[in-house]
Amino acid sequence: MPRSVNNVASRERRKRILKLAKGFFGRKKNVWTVAKNAVEKGLVYAYRDRKQKKREFRAIWIQRINAGVRPYGLSYSSFIGKLKKSGIDLNRKVLADLAMNHPEAFDAVVNKVK
Repeated sequence: MPRSVNNVASRERRKRILKLAKGFFGRKKNVWTVAKNAVEKGLVYAYRDRKQKKREFRAIWIQRINAGVRPYGLSYSSFIGKLKKSGIDLNRKVLADLAMNHPEAFDAVVNKVK
C-alpha cells in the first residue's frame, strides 16, 4: 500500500504560518523553516508584551501624577496616601489625565486632599 500524505493539511498549515510572516525581512517571510521560527518568536513577544504594556502604562501614569503634585509640595506616595484616606476613589489613569489635560480639576482634587 502506498504511503498516504495529507498534502492539503500540510500546505494549509504552511500557508497560515507564511501569512503571519508577511512583512518580515529577508528569508523570514518566504522560507518555511525560517518563517516558522520567526513567527513563533513573534507570537511569544506579542503574548509577553500584552502584559508589559499594562505595566508601562501604570508607570507612565505614576510619573505624570508625581510631576503634577510636586508644585503643591507633595510627593506621589504622600498624595496617594492622603487620597485613599480622604475616600476619593480615582484611579491612576484618571488622575494622570487630569494632571495632564485638566489642571484646574486636578488642582481641585489636590486641594481637597490637602
